[in-house]
Amino acid sequence: MKISARQSSVIALLVAGALFMEQLDGTVIATALPQMAQSFGVAAVDLNIGMSAYLLTVAVFIPASGWVTDRFGARTVFACAIVTNAATSADSPVTPYVRSMSATW
Repeated sequence: MKISARQSSVIALLVAGALFMEQLDGTVIATALPQMAQSFGVAAVDLNIGMSAYLLTVAVFIPASGWVTDRFGARTVFACAIVTNAATSADSPVTPYVRSMSATW
């Protein structure tokens, strides 16, 4: 199966967009941590569990995603990852408690 130049460009843009989203998530969390702590009425160090959970999840799922992709297909896994990321990102701003915030990361 030959891929056209247009399809190659679209694939490259999708992958670049996904990598940008992943980097942006980590940067936003790290930058916003003091303000989030103030909003929850806790010390910033209390939110470290959320940052640690996020980084641990990324570290575990990146290697596992290769196996899952082989099993279910790249398009299916990529679409599920984007939907999951969007859903948890949309849920985070409306989370009322620190514990549930850690669960959405």
